[in-house]
Amino acid sequence: MTYALAERGLKLALVAHPGADLEALRKAVEKRGCRAASYATDLRDPAQRRELLQKVRQEFGPIDVLINNAGVEFTAAYHELAEDNIYEILRVNLEAPMILTRLVLPEMLARKHGHIVNISSLAGKSGPAFQESYAATKAGLVAFTSSLRATYRGSGVSASVVIPGFVEAGIYAHLKEQSGCSAPAVLGTSRPEAVARAVIRVIERDLPELIVNPIPVRPLRPMPTLSRLMAEKLERKHCRIIKLASPRWAAFRVRFRRDSQRRTKWPGRIVGNCRRRIRRRRDWAGCR
Repeated sequence: MTYALAERGLKLALVAHPGADLEALRKAVEKRGCRAASYATDLRDPAQRRELLQKVRQEFGPIDVLINNAGVEFTAAYHELAEDNIYEILRVNLEAPMILTRLVLPEMLARKHGHIVNISSLAGKSGPAFQESYAATKAGLVAFTSSLRATYRGSGVSASVVIPGFVEAGIYAHLKEQSGCSAPAVLGTSRPEAVARAVIRVIERDLPELIVNPIPVRPLRPMPTLSRLMAEKLERKHCRIIKLASPRWAAFRVRFRRDSQRRTKWPGRIVGNCRRRIRRRRDWAGCR
């Protein structure tokens, strides 16, 4: 993503924590003729967030584009996940993007120009197992972006959300190395370059949302909902069978059947009368 933005000639403020490889990335970007600065910042700390923005403004001036790409993930059953891990996921994945956005909005609105890009995840659309906290924060970014667009429509300031699936870098690459498990074949994996192209595309075209996955996932997105609906339908059917098997409901069925037979007498007579009239008309037509 950094190289894709550098090709557009943007001045880049690179932020990471702890930022071990950040300086090497800055030097690689500058070799391509792009001005860049690196900031090792812990986005969990509110004071460091504000200090970061002050340094960026001093170095480059007003901020035109904010890309919220920081994220952490812990995979575990929710009741076994430590509270500190839950708070860390919330602070990095959701609180930091929301607060950073709030801090840069005033200057963007004053210049009537600016774009915010939030990097979410397909986990925020599907809610996978053992990812309750992570999925909740990524779903929150999608809703947060949608609200931003609605609030600031026509102001010159906009927001977009990029929703990648499994990317061969970052969190997924780390988990794959640790567990030895690959992404499901039905979803596949994407290269980091695909995510970078998506970021450029949503900024240039002001798109509200863009999913990045090698296999189209929009047709698959209703599947969890359909599964839940089917389960609820079967449950209702099971409950109905239990009710109909009880003596009370059996007596009700007998009364309902009798009432139905009484109500269908008149419609039956009407149908019979219509048939007799049709026959008479056919007979008269034959005589003619």
